[in-house]
Amino acid sequence: MPTNIDAKERLITALDLPGVAQARQKVEELEGVVSFFKIGLTLQLAPGVEQLIQELIRGGKRVFLDYKYYDIPETVKTAVSRAVDLGVSFLTVHGSTPVIQGAVKGRGSSPLKLFAVTVLTSMDKADLAELGYENLSVEELVLFRARKALEAGCDGVIASGREARQVKALAGGSRLLVVTPGIRPDGYAEDDQKRRTTPADAILAGADYLVIGRPIVGAAEPREAAERILAQMREAFDKAAAGRG
Repeated sequence: MPTNIDAKERLITALDLPGVAQARQKVEELEGVVSFFKIGLTLQLAPGVEQLIQELIRGGKRVFLDYKYYDIPETVKTAVSRAVDLGVSFLTVHGSTPVIQGAVKGRGSSPLKLFAVTVLTSMDKADLAELGYENLSVEELVLFRARKALEAGCDGVIASGREARQVKALAGGSRLLVVTPGIRPDGYAEDDQKRRTTPADAILAGADYLVIGRPIVGAAEPREAAERILAQMREAFDKAAAGRG
């Protein structure tokens, strides 16, 4: 049976572009197709990025601020409170329970949703070993961090589609939202994504939102690329709803 989920609200296009002018142009090209945009580290120090964020929000768009705040709790608390003032919808944090709790305090009673980073989709077991996690698999570290994020008051986590089902099971279904990057449609190059999934596979595994950058913003026809991905997402959301029914 068809789901009432609007795929357009669940697609987050990453504006990982050289500057604000290019990002603004891409937003214009995607007008009417994409309404949720990620601003990440690529644009963090670009001149005019705060103005771009404000323009997006005034124009009825939603903004996912992906700065992965990681510092002492009091600093994170202040940084998150400033993001609240900007009016962004989603924000990423990273670190221990006190750090995440600082972010939760900074969020206060605002509608801002906080997402804890688990393991980057460009990382695999060898990368974790280099960081000192020799005795943990990727899945184990993702689930450990997801559990801690839930306990600390986060709304969700950033996790690969390969772990989305386990994260959902851990959190009891809908209690923890899963935002999934590392999405690559069939036939698209993996790039630097070691734990990639397709749009459909990620949604069927339980992902609530997909973050997609290069397959859309790097396409010759970004609107057409986004529309193709949205069609795949709608089909997957319907299939997932039918499976639950």
